[in-house]
Amino acid sequence: MAKLTRDEFISSLKEMTLLEIKDLVDAMKEEFGVDPTAVAVSATPAAGAGAEEGPTSATVVLTSAGANKIQVIKTIRDITGLGLKEAKDIADAGGNIKEDVKIEEANEIKAKLEEVGATVELK
Repeated sequence: MAKLTRDEFISSLKEMTLLEIKDLVDAMKEEFGVDPTAVAVSATPAAGAGAEEGPTSATVVLTSAGANKIQVIKTIRDITGLGLKEAKDIADAGGNIKEDVKIEEANEIKAKLEEVGATVELK
């Protein structure tokens, strides 16, 4: 089996859905006994310490699906790649649509969801 370069690995991650990435993280926990999210969280404050310009990333949070819930569910599925049940759960209860995305992408996602009647916050 050929060894993947860093760029090839990152490129393959970009093609995965959130659920596939979660499964990959779980497999890494089992295989190596290390939680990769703990490493990422501890590295984040050091990387962002010098940023004075304001936030460069945001989390898109659905606060309400509004009256047009079916369109909101479809939009959530398009944005995240989640299955119907997972997207419906987010539309029903609210919650994070995408975490730590660039501000530009977060604003695009917010606009798409508000266009179909949802109420969205950026955190």
